[in-house]
Amino acid sequence: MTDTLLSVRVAGKSEVAQDIVSLELVSADGGMLPAFTPGAHIDVHLPGGLIRQYSLMSDCQDRSRFQLGILREPQSRGGSIVLHDQVKTGDLLQISAPRNRFELVPSLHSLLLAGGIGITPIFCMALELGRRDADFALHYSCRSQARAAFLADLEPMIGTGRAHMHFDDQPRTALDVVALLANAAHSKAQVYVCGPAGYIEFIRAQAHAAGVADSQIHFERFALSEADKPQAGDQDVAFQVQLASTGEIFDIPADETITHALDRQGVFIPVSCEEGICGTCLTGVKSGIPDHRDSYLTDDEHAANDQFTPCCSRARTPLLVLDL
Repeated sequence: MTDTLLSVRVAGKSEVAQDIVSLELVSADGGMLPAFTPGAHIDVHLPGGLIRQYSLMSDCQDRSRFQLGILREPQSRGGSIVLHDQVKTGDLLQISAPRNRFELVPSLHSLLLAGGIGITPIFCMALELGRRDADFALHYSCRSQARAAFLADLEPMIGTGRAHMHFDDQPRTALDVVALLANAAHSKAQVYVCGPAGYIEFIRAQAHAAGVADSQIHFERFALSEADKPQAGDQDVAFQVQLASTGEIFDIPADETITHALDRQGVFIPVSCEEGICGTCLTGVKSGIPDHRDSYLTDDEHAANDQFTPCCSRARTPLLVLDL
């Protein structure tokens, strides 16, 4: 949350599939961009105060540019619409440094599964695995070929048999997910999944049924399903938060999130997803015990109780002292 923002220029914008644009970002001062690893994403600060996360799909060895792929989502809260309709080549934007909760781990074999726009971090992973001459296979599922982004970039991998395309409207290309995941279980492959919530949950369920261990399954969500979203509870109660820097104490009502309540009282914490999946609002905790309701932090990080996501989490103690 305290990361220094970077100024970048939109060096290129192009339509790469139906409802998908690619943005190429370069440093506004002409220098190198920060290093990143496959699976990383950045916060993009948009006109109107919106903050959204997008995976980096470009080669992690090339620090001269960041490449993003953005799906137009009319039913979303507006970030993709701004990038599609308002942001243009030459515009300046503010971004965060890259951060990664979707890291590649050492493995004899890696299975990369992408659904729709989920190809963005998966493509970066494939580039790195190819550079290492590692054993991997990429399977990219889309509703139709017209909606499949970055096909030209994938062509070399398709030609070598490392990447495979699956289109819902072309039955002969159907993904044999049962066989694929049974083989992953047998070979102890690491499985990486990114795409819409329904796609991720389907792949995870199939992986578990095939005997793939939880430790082998890695996934990144762009949004939560309705069933997985943090829910307010009838037992939620009011509590207080204190700012460690000033000592000020603020009331948090039982029916209001911490970020909303603090913003209303003049204390701004940047937020994006408001569902506890992106980490934009991650805040340190000096004392007190949070009631963690996010899916961003790991179980071990929850147990440490030294940071939390105030967009959706609450408190188990009457007072939380925040590192603000």
